[in-house]
Amino acid sequence: MAKALIIIDMQNDFVTGPLGTDEARNMLPRLVKKLEDIVEEGAVDLIFTQDTHSENYLDTQEGRNLPVPHCIKKTDGWQIVPELQKFTARAKAVIEKKAFGSTRLPSLIKPYEVIEFAGVCTDICVVSNALLIKAFYPEQRVQIDAACCAGSTPEAHQKALDVMANCQCKIINAE
Repeated sequence: MAKALIIIDMQNDFVTGPLGTDEARNMLPRLVKKLEDIVEEGAVDLIFTQDTHSENYLDTQEGRNLPVPHCIKKTDGWQIVPELQKFTARAKAVIEKKAFGSTRLPSLIKPYEVIEFAGVCTDICVVSNALLIKAFYPEQRVQIDAACCAGSTPEAHQKALDVMANCQCKIINAE
């Protein structure tokens, strides 16, 4: 069975930077372990996304609604967290995305029977990308590893998991 694991926005700014949370920092070791196990098995293709903004971020709609500059291209905050950088070399793709959902992701997902999501933020970018893929490929299994995701708050994380479950995404490793 062909499977892809999409790791959403595991960047410094979302883990240890201005939008970092305790939940993201606490989830990171679980995600590292998951990726180590997957690399050992070799049966899953990895795809990373990187939230990517420019210097004029505050002048964008997102910047006006979330006035916290983050993931400015080529800054330290834009980089994938150091704990996961060793896995990017093995990844099928590292996608820069300028919005919550990646418009490039659907073209990379077509051959997979199972598409699994992990990363941050469950309630913004994970849900956006999972539902985008579900819309493009309603017959493919879309699943979310709840233990390897973190939301902007624990409550928002759970609400996003509920929405994805209601949209027929399979939630795995829920607490």
